[in-house]
Amino acid sequence: MKTNNPTENKDFYTAGGLHVYFKDQLLNDDIDPERVIAKVEGTLPAHLRNEIDTIIFGHFDEFEERNINAFYDSGALYISNVQHDEADLYDDVIHEISHSLEVPYGYDIYGDQKIKKEFLRKREHLYNILWKEGFKYPKSAFLDVEYDKEFDTFLHQEVGYEKLSNLLTGLFISPYAATSLREYFATGFTDFYLYPNHNALKKVSPQLYNKLLYLYDPKKA
Repeated sequence: MKTNNPTENKDFYTAGGLHVYFKDQLLNDDIDPERVIAKVEGTLPAHLRNEIDTIIFGHFDEFEERNINAFYDSGALYISNVQHDEADLYDDVIHEISHSLEVPYGYDIYGDQKIKKEFLRKREHLYNILWKEGFKYPKSAFLDVEYDKEFDTFLHQEVGYEKLSNLLTGLFISPYAATSLREYFATGFTDFYLYPNHNALKKVSPQLYNKLLYLYDPKKA
């Protein structure tokens, strides 16, 4: 990654009408943000981009406070200006767009409780796996679908995402998918659009896959 004297990034509007604004310059001048956002618009159906008006690149206090590098709020995506490469940026944008859909499509996603039940079954299995591996944590935390910073810290630092990734093979699509129901949805959504071959997602999280297929095109669900 190049971090000195980055090429100047200028604000622009996309073909889909998004305003892309640079509060701070991207630190990796090998990244072409116009190309990345064009790829997003070319991949996601228009109806799944309706909640987004603006993408803002820069550094924000929320990144430090919440230990994140991107977030969605009120029609805008706030994306870190520190990106490893274009694939990293594409991943961040797709992931945060998924969170923009939880209000307008909340009932379609969560209303029938199918992905919640699928998520909790996996969480209980995770509890048993970690217990056998010697990682003790209250079972009540595994039955809570909301994000909990202490639980995430336990998974990230005490267990470690690398070890967790090995333990969760075939159970969750990624370690971060285990942190909350919302992130279970968001990581699945991201995977759906990152990898055209959906075999792994369909096998690991069939109920979630069905929801994502419905969101993509209700006629195909």
